Amino acid sequence: MKRTPRRRSSAKAAASRGMSPQCTTPVSEIDITPLPDAIGYNLRRTHLVVVKNFITVCADLGFRAGQYAILTVIGNNPGLKQIDVSLALGIKRTNMVALIDGLEKRGLVRRVTVRSDRRSYALHLTPKGKAFLSKLRTRVARHEDEIGAALGQNEREQLLSLLRTLQERLPPIVSDDEI
Repeated sequence: MKRTPRRRSSAKAAASRGMSPQCTTPVSEIDITPLPDAIGYNLRRTHLVVVKNFITVCADLGFRAGQYAILTVIGNNPGLKQIDVSLALGIKRTNMVALIDGLEKRGLVRRVTVRSDRRSYALHLTPKGKAFLSKLRTRVARHEDEIGAALGQNEREQLLSLLRTLQERLPPIVSDDEI
């Protein structure tokens, strides 16, 4: 059976015309007014770009930013209850259980029953988890350097200051159940 040469995929063809693979209209021709002037819209778009960079930098480790945050909190606070890690990071309890299950299966975290409350678990990094977190921190530093380089030191500090101001001045999120 003779094969015919493959054509460019429609996704690649769309991208070469300045279009999203799923979009039939060039993105530059779509009116999204007033979104470009909305703080929330820009925060969300920036969040997506930053998360994509994190995933790219940590791709071979198979790790996500939320998992890194959990390992960091446990590493900094050995023995902290699972619920306290959940609240500190704004992660739903049900989601936290699944995340800890995954970290435990990878041999990075261990749960220890709390003597005073057998329904609660204290979390600890395993030796493998400590070594992995050290390696991960190197990757995250590279990720932060890449994001920071896009801004420059002064702009990076200014952005962090503005984001912290928003967090301080707006009502706090107790858990992500609220969003």
